[in-house]
Amino acid sequence: MNQAHCDVSPGDPTRFAGDTIYMSAVDKDGNIVSLIQSLYSEFGSGIIVDDFGITLQNRGALFVLDPNHPDVLAPRKRPFHTIIPAFMQKGNLHIGFGIMGGLNQAQAHAQFVSDVADYGMNIQAALEAPRFTNPSFGGCTFLIEDRVPEEIRQALAGKGHQLTLLGHYSDRMGGGQAVLHESSTGVNYGASDPRKDGAAIPEPDQY
Repeated sequence: MNQAHCDVSPGDPTRFAGDTIYMSAVDKDGNIVSLIQSLYSEFGSGIIVDDFGITLQNRGALFVLDPNHPDVLAPRKRPFHTIIPAFMQKGNLHIGFGIMGGLNQAQAHAQFVSDVADYGMNIQAALEAPRFTNPSFGGCTFLIEDRVPEEIRQALAGKGHQLTLLGHYSDRMGGGQAVLHESSTGVNYGASDPRKDGAAIPEPDQY
C-alpha cells in the first residue's frame, strides 16, 4: 500500500477457466427448474450470436477421431460431457440440484444424493458436507477435503487409496445449488454451496 507499482502486466484470461453456471429455482406452485450452462473452453467456440451477445459452446471438441473409440465423431452422436442438471424426489419432497466441476460432477452428485437419502441431511448440509473426487477416469488417486476425519482417511489409505489432502471447502470439489419443495406444506427451501460464488435467494416480498 505504501509503494507505487509501476510494472503492472496485462491480465491473462486463460487463468480463469470457469465456464459453467448452475441455477435451480422453484416457484410458489412447486415447479422446479434445474439448469446448467457450460461453454467448455474459455469463451466456448469463440462465436457470438449477432444482436444477442450469446457465446456458443464448443462441446463438440470432446469428440475423438480414433475410429475405435466410443466417443468417435460420427453422425447422430453426442460428445462426452458431464452436464447433469438433476432432480430427485421421495414422497412430498421434490429437489432440483446440480454441482459443477468437470469429471467431479457425477461423483459429487452421488455424494449429495447419499447425504440426503442415506444420512438424512437437509440440502444445505448436503452441499456443505466434505467431499472427495477422482480427477481421472480410473485408478485409486483421490482428492479429499481435510474435513473428512483423519481416521477415515487413514483407513482409505490402508486399503490402497492414494489421497491428496485439500482445504476445507476446495473448489476442486465443484460447487452446487439446490432447491426443495415440500408439497404437503407448500414450503420452499434453497441452498448454496460455499465452494462457489452463488447464493440461495428467496423471492423478494412484493411489498
